[in-house]
Amino acid sequence: MGSEVLPHEADLRRWLHKSVEPSDVEDVIQESYARIAGLDSVAHIRSGRAYLYTVAKMIVLERLRRARIVKIETVVEIDALDIVQDDPSPERVAAGRRELDRVRRLIEGLPERTRRVIELRKVEGLSQREAAAAMNVAEHTIEYEGVRGLRLILKAMRDSEEAAETALRKLDDERARDSRGD
Repeated sequence: MGSEVLPHEADLRRWLHKSVEPSDVEDVIQESYARIAGLDSVAHIRSGRAYLYTVAKMIVLERLRRARIVKIETVVEIDALDIVQDDPSPERVAAGRRELDRVRRLIEGLPERTRRVIELRKVEGLSQREAAAAMNVAEHTIEYEGVRGLRLILKAMRDSEEAAETALRKLDDERARDSRGD
């Protein structure tokens, strides 16, 4: 476990220097190591970095609870520390799924041969040569259709983003007129 935790000490030390009194940095680091070393098992730890930061954060929070005066900067730094989690938030997972569904729909809307090339190359992971053999066409056809497909997908994504921005601008304009009484 040490090999997964020790490489992150310098980053943790930098964060602690911004978050706690300089005289407390060594104590927090040593106490973090002691708590991790005192574990009966480390099998439950998926990320040494995230676990080290979580332990250090808990120690800092314990110290803050015992302290009579707390700097507001310390509280802000501790809140910002949540970014060290390796797992994406449920919101990011949901957004990723929506984006994946969007791309799947865009692929389904491509012309037949272009769609098949994109599926073989990008979804199934075939090489250009393998895709050409599977479709019984020349490799340059696979290359051409692949580029064409990606361009069409990117254009559709840009167009839908522009349409969404236009709709938001119209909504903002309507709200502004309503608030002025026009």
